[in-house]
Amino acid sequence: MTTTISREQWGSRFGYLMAVVGAMVGAGNIWRMPYVTGENGGGAFLIAYFLLLYLIAVPGLMGETSLGRHTRQGLLGTFRKLYGNNRFVGLGLVILIFNIVLMSYYSSIVGWSIYYAFHALIGTFTQTEFDTAVLWQNFSGNTALNVGMHSIAMLMVTGILLLGIKGGIERLAKWMMPILTIALIAIAIRGLTLPGAMAGLEFSFSPNWEYLARGETWLAALGQALFSTGLGWGIALTYGSYLGRNDDIPLGGGIFTAIGNTSFGLLAIFAVFPIVFAFGISPTSGAELAFVALASAFGSMTGGYLWALLFFMGFFFANLTTAIAITEVGVTTYREEKSTGRSKAVLTICGIIWLLGIPSAMNADILGYLDFVVGNWGLPLATFIIMIAIGWKFDASRLRVLSLNRGADLYIPKLWEPIVRFQIPAIMLGIMAYFLYSNLSQTPWKTVSGLALLTLLIPLCMWIMSRRRDTSYATTPSGGQPS
Repeated sequence: MTTTISREQWGSRFGYLMAVVGAMVGAGNIWRMPYVTGENGGGAFLIAYFLLLYLIAVPGLMGETSLGRHTRQGLLGTFRKLYGNNRFVGLGLVILIFNIVLMSYYSSIVGWSIYYAFHALIGTFTQTEFDTAVLWQNFSGNTALNVGMHSIAMLMVTGILLLGIKGGIERLAKWMMPILTIALIAIAIRGLTLPGAMAGLEFSFSPNWEYLARGETWLAALGQALFSTGLGWGIALTYGSYLGRNDDIPLGGGIFTAIGNTSFGLLAIFAVFPIVFAFGISPTSGAELAFVALASAFGSMTGGYLWALLFFMGFFFANLTTAIAITEVGVTTYREEKSTGRSKAVLTICGIIWLLGIPSAMNADILGYLDFVVGNWGLPLATFIIMIAIGWKFDASRLRVLSLNRGADLYIPKLWEPIVRFQIPAIMLGIMAYFLYSNLSQTPWKTVSGLALLTLLIPLCMWIMSRRRDTSYATTPSGGQPS
């Protein structure tokens, strides 16, 4: 007997586009991309990044979105339709666990942005002789405050998700993303008027060709393309499952998403690097570029209160929309698996994430360890699993005909099929092998323990799903055809 759960759809194409771009524009674009660009040769890195974004990430996003739209299920429901109700559904559970663990520590980053947006609002950064380094050190060392910010972040995510797809996620994205765009444009215009600002743009867009010959540059660019789009995290699959049957995936879920992602990354560079060079800040100062260096620079600028407020509120908006998307993967899956109402699913998943996130909020070393394991191997493995499901189990050629090109204004040719079948899975294996090789000698304990956890996780998840026989789903083990 099949239990049918009432399923929402996006209210408009614009709402979906804003939601999916909001899901992918977060710390990866506003915070991470400027300093990664600075560490990898400026313009040379951008060339590598754009090539890999459109050659790898976009085809993968199209496939993941198409699979979600075709099955109209979350992670486990999709894998159950592909593999039948057996142990291989555990591969979907692996991705779900990575997703929940990722959100458990990403919520702390959302909490950081809330804390800094609050200080920008009350004018802290424009106080006379204020030391932003001391603020960051005091905040980082205050365990109770970090747990509090993590809790506030999860309360916000919970409240928005309780309002649903159209009433919560879509409505938020439709006004947050335009505000974020305006904020970054305004900061970029102001930054370009500062003395020495042109040096920042020259650094960003003048390629140092030597860097293109370095494997590290291409690996960093690939990591940025994957990190900033969320390919393989289950977000594109989940958001795609709420699309209508004839919505355009190649343009909406692929090209427009990549253009939006690219645009926000470039806007962040335009907003950050002119200020960085105008105030003599090192462009390779890492994560503290935003929380220490830029915060200090805003305090020295004419109208610094406004620019600090725009930047840190925009940073908060970007992080919040991403956090909502990550959490929605678990909410959709739990709701379908338990045949329960949305409110119970939201409260359960958000409660689990909140509890799991407390250690990361209390100890930066735990946050760093989880990010090390999930970022180096968890997310590439998740992408590998989803691409194998798309390219081989469902069959890329069938998916291209049945879902990807259905209702599409942009026709996707057969060339797309070997990309998702061979190219992306091979690259994911290469990434995991490279990180193993490069980290084993430098951080042996973290590397070995992290890989041991992953090695145990996969068979454990497959065993759990082999023990679970849920007859509330209609499944067809061989073809991936939805009932």
